[in-house]
Amino acid sequence: MSTTSARITGLLLAAGAGRRFGGPKALATTEGVPWVVSSARVLLDGGCGDVLVVTGAQAPQVEDRLAEAFPGDPRVGTTFCGTWEEGMGESLRAGLMSLVARGRTVPLVAVAHLVDLPDVGADVVARLLDRSAAGPAGLARAAYRGVAGHPVLLGQDHWQGVLSGARGDQGARAYLRRARPELVECGDLARGGDVDRQEERA
Repeated sequence: MSTTSARITGLLLAAGAGRRFGGPKALATTEGVPWVVSSARVLLDGGCGDVLVVTGAQAPQVEDRLAEAFPGDPRVGTTFCGTWEEGMGESLRAGLMSLVARGRTVPLVAVAHLVDLPDVGADVVARLLDRSAAGPAGLARAAYRGVAGHPVLLGQDHWQGVLSGARGDQGARAYLRRARPELVECGDLARGGDVDRQEERA
């Protein structure tokens, strides 16, 4: 692990119940691999030094899948969001607060990603890190054919601004609208659309 990547944490939001999908999307599988596992690998392989997974619905099962895939790997951890049912903003808040609590080992950058983007690969994360200022002042997000999406690179300097608006179902959207992150085009690498229903998986 390089010194740089050690200060970049992938923040994987995987707490939702997936009601329209028919169950938690963290536990959905592609070729037998749970999305929470493949998404964590995408962040690690893309250049993050470690990954923090925010859990909620069926948290024990999600944690079990991660433990099976990354046995004893200190690079993959979890934090439980007790208010996950209120919306994604709560998961984002729980994740960032957990990173802040690391004290002297708090990362300089969080790469926020969603568990229901199975076609987004490590190449998207790598491009986001390569083409943006991956430091405390950095603020960038992947775009797909000009449309802003995930993952989102949040330098530490922006965390307080994000936290001030992350409540209920409101994540970082309002802050990002004001702060205008750099858009890194990745439409040649992935579609970048979230999977909301089973029929959208094809």
